[in-house]
Amino acid sequence: MTETWHAVLGRGGAFFALWVVLIGTSLSDLIAGVPVAAAATWVSLALLPPGSQHVRLTALLLLIPHFLWKSVVAGWDVARRALDPRLPLRTGFVGYPARLRSPLARNAFASYTSLLPGTLPVEDDGETLLYHCLDIEQPVAAELASEEAVLKHALGGDNADHIDRGGRR
Repeated sequence: MTETWHAVLGRGGAFFALWVVLIGTSLSDLIAGVPVAAAATWVSLALLPPGSQHVRLTALLLLIPHFLWKSVVAGWDVARRALDPRLPLRTGFVGYPARLRSPLARNAFASYTSLLPGTLPVEDDGETLLYHCLDIEQPVAAELASEEAVLKHALGGDNADHIDRGGRR
């Protein structure tokens, strides 16, 4: 079986499973889910063709509790800073020289880190991601490096650096 058919079956199955989880298992729901899953598969293949990218599913699934824990801790910190006048906000901008080079991987990293409270990516010049931070005296760059390493591992390690939009190396 070719790589494309593996992608069609894998993605189609995943989209259909997501449909079942979100919508239900009645016969009419399942019948409606087939064309929806097919359309989602077609769009996903158009946006991210099968290629040399190999996402590590286990690492990606382990990223979820990691992200949730980091979000809770960071959200608590943001709430403390907002509600306690003794903890001043030291807002500003921090440049982070992301090691991920492909536009797709960099966008995934910027999107991932935008969901973590306290930092917001505002610019990417291809070399440096510029973040607006609530406290520039915190080790923001070290935290971003740690998060980049976790995401890079989930996206396939060193292969994540060489994936372009067409999935080619």
